[in-house]
Amino acid sequence: MRIVDLKTFIVGNPPPHRGGRYFIFLKLTTDDGIEGVGEAYVATFGPKTVVAMIEDVFQRYVEGSDPHRIERLWHRVYGSGYALRPDISLLGVLSALEMACWDILGKAAGKPVYELLGGQVHEGLRSYTYLYPPEGSANATDAPVYSDPDAAAEVAAAEVARGFTAVKFDPAGPYTVYDGRMPDLPTLSRSAAFCSRIREAVGDKADLLFGTHGQFTAAGAIRLARRLEPLDPLWFEEPTPPGMPEEMAKVARATSIPIATGERLTGKIEFAQVIESGAAAILQMNLGRVGGILEAKKIAAIAEAHYVQLAPHLYCGPIVGAANIQLAACSPNFLILESIGDWGGFHAKLLKTPIRWEEGYVIPPGAPGLGVELDEEVALAHPYEGERLHLEMMQDPLRV
Repeated sequence: MRIVDLKTFIVGNPPPHRGGRYFIFLKLTTDDGIEGVGEAYVATFGPKTVVAMIEDVFQRYVEGSDPHRIERLWHRVYGSGYALRPDISLLGVLSALEMACWDILGKAAGKPVYELLGGQVHEGLRSYTYLYPPEGSANATDAPVYSDPDAAAEVAAAEVARGFTAVKFDPAGPYTVYDGRMPDLPTLSRSAAFCSRIREAVGDKADLLFGTHGQFTAAGAIRLARRLEPLDPLWFEEPTPPGMPEEMAKVARATSIPIATGERLTGKIEFAQVIESGAAAILQMNLGRVGGILEAKKIAAIAEAHYVQLAPHLYCGPIVGAANIQLAACSPNFLILESIGDWGGFHAKLLKTPIRWEEGYVIPPGAPGLGVELDEEVALAHPYEGERLHLEMMQDPLRV
């Protein structure tokens, strides 16, 4: 079996843009006609540039290769251009290609990917959702759910009534290219108010997942954590920038709230550094960025040896979502899975068979490979026409 063809898709995500402005998918085809799909979570360059990167890596390392040889593919790409160190864009490209190889291998074997990685452990995967504006409302950054604790509590109660047992929110304010910084007093008060109102609304029916985006110094994050501790969040997410886990470890040692991190990290080495420094109790790798499915499984094994749990991250499309599900299903130390709502909306339209979500749990598919099929007609009917990046940070320092 040899890989002979590549096809790419830059898909515009219609309003309200849940999961980002666009998704980058690819399809590999073998000489015996088996197709595999993947998704790259690369936010550092425009999507056309990312597609050019995908094509370059495909031509150098993938075309004509045997999809079974995942380790050889991984190391050749990882060492591309005399690197041999984490490169966030290269690893995003590799993730998509490697993911598609696993999809091919599962289809060739007639098994879900999780059965090829040790076998299914979890029959249902507990999931959580971010608190988005109610259906039918604009997803503007100034929507009340993002700034008004009472509006957020109302949405949280509705999501818990729908079946979710955990909700995530991030009221700590904007994040900039100049972070970390010290939180101001309004940020501290607003964050505590969000936790308080949401806890009142959901009681003990749901965990609170407090999100930040690496905005703070360790000292600032510790101040914020002390405001949140009485409300007992399940986690405090990425309290400091991702570059120095030693700083995040200071926060972990100073608070009773478990620290979660990992959406901006790639590869086993960066995650091992997080674990060894004691920076986090929960790892949030994104399968479209971390280096692929096998690399994520290795990270899961390192984490298991240190009693660290997994909460796969998702702020992109449903192919990464499907890969996250495969990893979660076969990982003993899986904790919770990020969902984009209940997997409806455009995420469902992109798949021929939507991801199955029931009363707060994702049910791992029994179909071979990743268990999903991209609807190429839908993907092609929604090209991304913009110039902006998938995610963007504020470009100037905040005045606080």
